[in-house]
Amino acid sequence: MPVIPRERADGEGPMDITALPYVDEHGTEVEAPPEAVWRALGEALDGAFSGAGATAYAQLVGCADRSASGPRPPAPGSAFPGFRVAVADPGRELVLIGRHRFSTYALVFRLDPVGPRTRVRAETRGRFPGPLGALYRLLVIGSGGHAVGVPRLLAGVRRRAERDGSGRRA
Repeated sequence: MPVIPRERADGEGPMDITALPYVDEHGTEVEAPPEAVWRALGEALDGAFSGAGATAYAQLVGCADRSASGPRPPAPGSAFPGFRVAVADPGRELVLIGRHRFSTYALVFRLDPVGPRTRVRAETRGRFPGPLGALYRLLVIGSGGHAVGVPRLLAGVRRRAERDGSGRRA
């Protein structure tokens, strides 16, 4: 991944995503073209992060972005509780960034065409400073919760995109 400064979630200048430590990557193949997967990804993110629970959690940990806002499908400046869209290259890449009391993080979705299918990958990067950050990392990453949640999100993207082969609801 090239070193590209991205807007920080708090609006206080650029965030170099490549400087954030790598956490993990999950992926799946979808029986649909990248454009359909892109639409499904936006819908799945709205479904996963725009509910009352996500909003309450974003408030609890002090996220910079605490509510859903901005254009849909996601575009730079759009937000979900806990995340702001830094890069939106439709059908190719979606970069979400965020910050709260215990972490600075990025979630990078990449869509790669593989014949008639699309491989969608979700790479997580994050910094968890200090003792409270280490405890938070243990609770979120070490507990396995993140390793369950991200593949579940990707499975939702796959289901939505494959409904009729175009990503549109049948």
